[in-house]
Amino acid sequence: MDRIRICDLLVRCILGINENERREKQDVVINLTIHTDLHKAGKSDRIEDTVDYRALKKRILSMAEGSQYLLVEALAEAVAELCLDQQGVQQVDVCVEKPHALRFARSVAVEITRKR
Repeated sequence: MDRIRICDLLVRCILGINENERREKQDVVINLTIHTDLHKAGKSDRIEDTVDYRALKKRILSMAEGSQYLLVEALAEAVAELCLDQQGVQQVDVCVEKPHALRFARSVAVEITRKR
């Protein structure tokens, strides 16, 4: 299976269980590996024959920026569902990273894999 990667997509959203996390949007970093068949697109050089990752990015940003999840896990699941709704996506690996979520740690991340 071929892959498309979206690396270090920066999103600002409400995410967390603590009161101070519920007041202001914070930075969240999303990394995706989209598993799909790129053979046809490689031959045709047509956007219609591949996963439109620009459109997918816009959908993810819109959903995440308007969300108010308590858990990083829930945001990761929502991102995975959006990806699998996109035509041609067979599997997606999602990593959602929340910088400075823990004292003395650069970040906390949740990684999930979902298949169609």
